[in-house]
Amino acid sequence: MTTAQENIRAGLSKLKQGLPLEAFAIVGDREDPETWKLPHHTRAIFRALAGKLDIERTVDWDRMPAAVAALSPGGYRGQRVEAAVEQILQAARHLAAHYQKANKELPHALEALIEGEG
Repeated sequence: MTTAQENIRAGLSKLKQGLPLEAFAIVGDREDPETWKLPHHTRAIFRALAGKLDIERTVDWDRMPAAVAALSPGGYRGQRVEAAVEQILQAARHLAAHYQKANKELPHALEALIEGEG
């Protein structure tokens, strides 16, 4: 591979489902998209990352209930996201911040996780 090709490849962002790591609530290994879980932003996040849009406007509110459910003990469709407890709590706080910034009611599942009930 030539140096030019290496530079181009190094400059390309890693993506999962067409989204950058910033679109996911859980990121195990920044270099391994297979460890990224709970997408909750639209593709408009690219504009937000470029400073052209407020990142809060890129939250995909249609995906948020599934992301919240996946964090809860009951899981999404009966399956909880596989992640360390600290990652789950960090993701719960992250998603809760989106709800608060949007002045939306916080789902009970997030409240329970943040308060240590879940």
